[in-house]
Amino acid sequence: MTRESLIKTTINNLSKLPDDRIRAVADFTEFLLSKVDDTVMVEGIRKLSAQLKAFQFLEEDEELYTRSDLKEVYK
Repeated sequence: MTRESLIKTTINNLSKLPDDRIRAVADFTEFLLSKVDDTVMVEGIRKLSAQLKAFQFLEEDEELYTRSDLKEVYK
C-alpha cells in the first residue's frame, strides 16, 4: 500500500469514528510526531558533538590502567 493510499484510507476511517475516538487518534499522532522530533534532535546533537574538538583530548589520553591492574576479573 502506498503512502497516499494509506493516508486516504486512514482519513476515510477517521471520518467514521465518533469525536472522542478522533481525539484519541489526534493525541496519539501528536505523541508519535514528538518522538520523531526528539529522535531527529538527539541525532543532530550527536552529530554536532562528534564534530566538536572540545573532547578530543579524551581520545588522546594514554590508558592509565591495563588488565593486569585488575585484582579480580568477572565473567
